Parts: sequence; structure tokens; C-alpha cells
Amino acid sequence: MKITMIGSGYVGLVSGVCFAEFGHDVICMDKDEAKIAALKNGQIPIFEPGLAELVAANVKAGRLSFTTDITSAVAQSEVVFIGVGTPSRRGDGHADLSYVYAAARDIAAAVEGFTVVVTKSTVPVGTGDEVERIIREANPDADVAVVSNPEFLREGAAIDDFMRPDRVVIGIEDERARQVMSEVYRPLSLNAAPLMFTKRRTSELIKYAANAFLAMKITFINEIADLSEAVGANVQEVARGIGLDNRIGTKFLNAGPGYGGSCFPKDTLALVKTAQDFESPVRLIETTVAINDDRKRAMARKVIKALGGDARGKTVAVLGLTFKPETDDMRDSPAITIVQALQDAGAIVRGFDPEGMDNARKIMPDITYCEDAYDAATGADVAVIVTEWNEFRALNLGRLKTLLTQPLLVDLRNIYRKDEVSRHGFTYYCIGRPNEEVRA
Repeated sequence: MKITMIGSGYVGLVSGVCFAEFGHDVICMDKDEAKIAALKNGQIPIFEPGLAELVAANVKAGRLSFTTDITSAVAQSEVVFIGVGTPSRRGDGHADLSYVYAAARDIAAAVEGFTVVVTKSTVPVGTGDEVERIIREANPDADVAVVSNPEFLREGAAIDDFMRPDRVVIGIEDERARQVMSEVYRPLSLNAAPLMFTKRRTSELIKYAANAFLAMKITFINEIADLSEAVGANVQEVARGIGLDNRIGTKFLNAGPGYGGSCFPKDTLALVKTAQDFESPVRLIETTVAINDDRKRAMARKVIKALGGDARGKTVAVLGLTFKPETDDMRDSPAITIVQALQDAGAIVRGFDPEGMDNARKIMPDITYCEDAYDAATGADVAVIVTEWNEFRALNLGRLKTLLTQPLLVDLRNIYRKDEVSRHGFTYYCIGRPNEEVRA
């Protein structure tokens, strides 16, 4: 099938490339001329494992192309996906749908023949109705079916998630769209991936409900971690003990500094605002948002406590800046709030991240960026693990100790065993495990 993907950011580019890998002819369109020029030259604007290779293979095969010309792209396509950003709107926290609605107006001006228009972006309930209204108002003769098809991609594992999904949710109001969307996703039938057809508003709510539930699960285990510290329990064993119950499951039960990224923060907030508009408040989600916001500064206070209660003039080596490993995404990363709180307390921050430093510099220009973890630790009073990159799991602790002014490690991801750190003479602080200091 001939497909156009409007928006060549994270969701649009990954989805478009994967559709091309399915065998469809895909045009990835974006108004950002520099981004399209870079993509045409084989330069990928985001870091996602395996994405560059997949782009190159499908461009070479003639199934994938890039353009800024939305009129030509839409006119020749049977299916047009909207994969533009929906960031939190300044001032009130609602999802900013201006890019989605602008895309709808552009589609209306260019569409020819029966076309399925699909919102792949994460959008509040009722957005599909408004997209359809915009298109029909701008072009009463347009023969379109507007569909909701939310993405469920984890950054760092997005290609595998797309190719081997748990489910594909498709919200339709026009039965003609069912056949088209079944054909779009037909290659997944080999993997027996379930296609779930439902109404459009239900599909839109499924996306928000899924992300909100996972955000609650993370927040729950973080609170249990605090309780574990207070009573002398081990949160990792608690998580395993409850996760082995198949009604709960083991995923998203790793205690840490709070959730971040491109989805959970903005989607939980957007769901709260939507629920308030419909006078059906979601108080569990409201509390989740508040707890997660507070937790990030609490992690900075944990570091300050490890420094003896006073961070003024102390140097902190922050290892990991992105919100999770295997991505360069800095959006709502816990590191941003932690660094700011440390600086507010008078600390000097040295940072390192394997992939995220270019993006981090745009947000935190006033910290020292280092070549690697050991460079960051050189002359620092404490090393703090914020993001669980694999290379931080195998640090040479003996070498790290010689570089720090004192053997002090704060592990906000629980990636080390206490006995292992103890052998190297460190004072060690972690999350949700008995909070005594471990010394040689």
C-alpha cells in the first residue's frame, strides 16, 4: 500500500520505517527542511538501536522516501498517518493539538479519492472527531475515514515493539477502514499479533489509560521503596514477591528516581485535564503526577544527605542524563530536576551520558560535560547513578574510588550489590534497601 507519515520525529520516523519494512511504499513527510535533508543524506535525527540500518535498507530498496511536500505525498497515498508531536500545552497541561489540526487542514487540501486518515500521535478522547470535522469543513467532497491507531513504542526497543507488538489497537467509525487497516498490518498476522478493532474514542482512551496505569505502577513501587528503607525491608525482594503474582507481573517494578520521557509525564497530565473537563476526575492519576514530581527533588536531597547534609561547594558526578538507557531523549528526564536541585543547593555538577549529551546541553548548559564516567568522577565528592546504562553496571570500582575525593556512591537505580561495593571500600546509598552505610 502507499502510505504517507506526516511528522518524522520519533513516532513518525520509527512507524514509517517499520511500515516500509513490512513492504509498503512509505513517504515520511516533515515541514522541517533541515531534518528531511539530513534524512535524505542518511543522517538519523534520533538515537534508536537498529533504526539507522533499517532506514538505509528501505531507502535502498525504494520503499522509503522523505519529503517536505505534503500535497504530493497525500495525493498519492491510500493511508495518511498523523505522527506529529502533542506536547503539554503551556499554562494548563492539556495536550497541544495544534500540530495535529494543522496536519488535518493540510490533508483536506490535498486528499484525492478514498483515503484513510490515521492519528498515530497520542491524542485526547474526541480528537478524531475534530480531525474529521476539520477535514470535512475544509473539503466537503473529501472521501475520508478517520481512524485512531495509537502507538505503544518503548524508546530503546521501539523497532522490536513495532514488529512484535502485544496488540494493535484500531479505532474506527467507518467499516471501510477496517479492511484497509487490516491490510496495513497484514504482515503482523505471521506473528499472530492481535488486531483489536474498537470505536475511535475507546481507542484514544486505551492509550492514555495504558500509560497512566504503568506510571502508577512505577510510582507505587517507588513509594514502597521509601517504606522499605524506613522499616528495613528490601524493595527488590518485595517487587519480586509481588511481581511473581501473574495478576501483577514483574514489569515496571524497579524502584528509581521517578518516571520521565516523552509519554508518561505529558500523557498522565493530559488524562487528568481531560477527566476534569468531563467532570470525572481521576484522583489516582492526579496523585501519581504529584508524587512523581516530588520524587525527583527528593532524590537530590538523598544525594545531599549522603554528602553530610551540605552540598555547597561540593562536586557531584552525575552518571546518566537521559530518562532511560538506549535513547538520547532528555524529555522530562529525572536528571534535569535532580541536577537543578543540586545546583540550587550550591553543588558543582559534572555529567556524562553515552548518547544524550548533545540534547542535555540544550537544557542544562551550565554543567561540565565529560568524556566518560571516570572523567566525570575525577575530583568529584560523590558519584550518582541516575540512568542505568549498561556501561555503568560494570564500572571499575577500584579505579572509580581512586578518582573520587572520597569513596561515596549513590545508586538511584539499584544496579550494584552492597557486598560488591563494600569490598571496594565505598560508602553506598541506594533505593529501598536497608539504608545502613556499607563500608569495608
